[in-house]
Amino acid sequence: MSLPTTTDAIMIAKRVLSHETSKGIYPYKEFPAVLGKETAGTIIALPTDEAVLNDETYKKNDFRVGGKVAADFLGTHASYISVPWKFVYPVPENISTRTAAAGILQALTAYTFFEEAYKVQKDDKILVHTVAGGLGLLMAQLGRHRGAIVIGTTSTSQKAELAKKNGAAHVILYKDEDTVARVLEITNGEGVEGVFDGVGKDTFDNNFKLIKRKGTIVSVGNASGPVEPFSPLRLVEKNVKLLRPTMTNYTYTAEEAYYYGKKVFELIGDDTLHINIFQEYPFTADGVRQAQSDLVGGKTTGKLIIKVD
Repeated sequence: MSLPTTTDAIMIAKRVLSHETSKGIYPYKEFPAVLGKETAGTIIALPTDEAVLNDETYKKNDFRVGGKVAADFLGTHASYISVPWKFVYPVPENISTRTAAAGILQALTAYTFFEEAYKVQKDDKILVHTVAGGLGLLMAQLGRHRGAIVIGTTSTSQKAELAKKNGAAHVILYKDEDTVARVLEITNGEGVEGVFDGVGKDTFDNNFKLIKRKGTIVSVGNASGPVEPFSPLRLVEKNVKLLRPTMTNYTYTAEEAYYYGKKVFELIGDDTLHINIFQEYPFTADGVRQAQSDLVGGKTTGKLIIKVD
């Protein structure tokens, strides 16, 4: 097989993909379009541009042909991909490409949000909506690791047990319990220092009722739809801070990506962060269709992955 030459990109032979959905909130700008964002595999070609090869951050990554890497880049549902090097993360020998593909996006999201959106510290009380998905479970683990008290919401008792095993101190069944009342009960009426909300529209208003004075609400996702426009005056009552960040703006530069990638794979490598994989699917039209159906059906926990070969 002949490979195209690359100037600033790394060619990767794909092994494992991770499956996500956005419910059309982030539409493709043009078609045809290749799906996929998270992946892991083996390097088969390196950049040729001398400026890249001499870049200090590029050299710190120690990319090598045959080395394992993960990538976070749109358009990765293919057997071979070419990815700009700053979106590629070296995978340590003690971590499989399967784990790397399943963990790269959500582990980076959990870590960067806990560092920069709201810095979670020992004895903080934080709320995670919802806590039994791939990102929520990692936030529960990371919160426990930092000594925080993690309160989570989820839909079933089975998911609640999984969340508790992953570090949640309290889990609220939002279909059966009043989330605001339970959070205020757990926090003795004070509320939580931080909210990490992956649900969006359905939970947004209540976040203001359970956040502590001078607390931080981090809008993480849109599972129930995007938050509707509102007046900034809503922040006044408790001097609340509100963010809607993206992980890619915390890993925007090559140096930031290197720093956070290294931190995350250290935590995955020593099992501080355990990547929960719900199911593996074949890299076929039927396999991807089934993964999508399972994911939007709300019955999954952890990550869904697609195996290329």
